[in-house]
Amino acid sequence: MNHKGCKKYMQILGASKFDQCALNMSLINICNQNSYVGQEMLKIYNAWKDETGEAINNPWLELQQFTIYVPHPDQEYEDMTLEAGLTKGYNIEVKPVQDRSQVPYKIPEGGHFVVIMKQKGLNADFAIAATGVFIRPLGILSLDIIVDQQKNEYQSVVVLHPVIRDYPSGWQEKVKMFFSGNIRGNDLPNLVGHVDQAFNRDYRPPSWNEVYLSASGFKGF
Repeated sequence: MNHKGCKKYMQILGASKFDQCALNMSLINICNQNSYVGQEMLKIYNAWKDETGEAINNPWLELQQFTIYVPHPDQEYEDMTLEAGLTKGYNIEVKPVQDRSQVPYKIPEGGHFVVIMKQKGLNADFAIAATGVFIRPLGILSLDIIVDQQKNEYQSVVVLHPVIRDYPSGWQEKVKMFFSGNIRGNDLPNLVGHVDQAFNRDYRPPSWNEVYLSASGFKGF
């Protein structure tokens, strides 16, 4: 591969182990309601309901948008290390989706919209690198990664939760049935409870180093 082709390849989300680790760590934080992003989601959701005067419900029953920022691996910040910020989940923004027509997917209950932004270079701006769906019961990200935006080329991958070691057989078919509307989110195996401190007090989120060592690419879908 020539240098130009190699550079383009590395710009694709998930091509580097750092990207894989950043997405795995983001998934860990999104699944855990006691994490920074989990607490932010609840706070923002309650403020929205208070403003609209609507009854407060379980925020997971309403469509949320998670925006995940994947920084350049050498990016530096003043207050903390890059790894510490990613471990805390400070690279994730969340907000309720108030207009479903703005979402490019038909997402059943139990799923949430995800946008991945990747930094174009050191100290550079971020650009959209993927969109997809967070399927909460299974604790997975189903993503369409941009390979070539001009040619409209995408690669579909699934990011599995790194702590959930044994996904049940046939989970891929259940995901397809979920998206087609043949089963509901409640019919999916509820694996997220094992990696959510709101339900499992014995769960300890892994460190950046533990996740980095276990990063081994994503599954095609």
